[in-house]
Amino acid sequence: MKSMIYELIDKLYETNTLSSAEFYELFTDRSEETDTYAKQLACKVREENFGNSIYIRGLIEFTNYCRNDCYYCGIRRSNKKAQRYRLDKEDILTCCEMGYGLGFRTFVLQGGEDAYFTEERMTGIIRAVKEKYPDCALTLSIGEKPLHTYEAYRLAGADRYLLRHETADDEHYGRLHPPELSAAYRRECLQNLKNLGFQTGAGFMVGSPYQTTETLVKDFLFLKELNPEMVGIGPFISHHDTPFKDEKSGTLADTLFYLGILRLMLPCALLPATTALGTIHPTGRELGILAGANVVMPNLSPLAVRRKYLLYDDKICTGEEAAEGLANLQKRMEGIGCCIVVDRGDYPADR
Repeated sequence: MKSMIYELIDKLYETNTLSSAEFYELFTDRSEETDTYAKQLACKVREENFGNSIYIRGLIEFTNYCRNDCYYCGIRRSNKKAQRYRLDKEDILTCCEMGYGLGFRTFVLQGGEDAYFTEERMTGIIRAVKEKYPDCALTLSIGEKPLHTYEAYRLAGADRYLLRHETADDEHYGRLHPPELSAAYRRECLQNLKNLGFQTGAGFMVGSPYQTTETLVKDFLFLKELNPEMVGIGPFISHHDTPFKDEKSGTLADTLFYLGILRLMLPCALLPATTALGTIHPTGRELGILAGANVVMPNLSPLAVRRKYLLYDDKICTGEEAAEGLANLQKRMEGIGCCIVVDRGDYPADR
């Protein structure tokens, strides 16, 4: 007879939801065997919804200036050792041109919350990318903005927006961020993005300082309620120039398990196997795909700046994870029975 944990995993597979108490039990009574079972079911769900297709996103890290001082982040404003840079519109378009030729049909503009990129500048960049590549999706990942700015981005042509909620527990959020940032405003921003019709992405760090089973339960319940089109999770990895420099990293096992649970809870979500996952294990992204992920994000940023966008220590930023290694990445995906496709890779419209 199956143990209760197997029954909970089966219930999540069948109904896509669990109660707070059930999530708590699932997270506290895990074993290697139940983790494996969850990941196998998650892989089945991914195949049911997406076949063997893996979507690629061309990541362009266009500024590492940031007004925020988040305690875990290597580009926090207090880090005076960070080598700051910005890409201009022409630089970004050059990255897109290279990526388009390689087969990318989604571009992700990611950066710190940089005041230089005003609403006017940013909408100009969005329009330029969309006019030159109308068959491509454009994702933004540039933090908290007022509603009117999100509206302007949407009107300019942006399709998706990534904004990790980091933690759904207000107290935990306060231990990861300075007082001027609030979990409530972060949640408000996410709801605004959803209301505006963005394909919206949230997510959290696995193993972040002060994370508990209780905070994780809140994360999953929040994600179920928000029902985002994308969820990005990856292991916490410390940065040597932050207050959390001596904190332990999140683990591969935990990250893969939570990826699997997310796939069972949100069957059609776009789930990336993140760079951080590839950083903590040589085949981390393949293992992420086998746990239910269906997106990888090679780097299109100029080689000269990749090592400057250092959110955490030892981030992989040259070689196979980058756009130049796309053929090798394809082989690695084929090695686990998957195939990179030339496609925008949108969230299924009928779901």
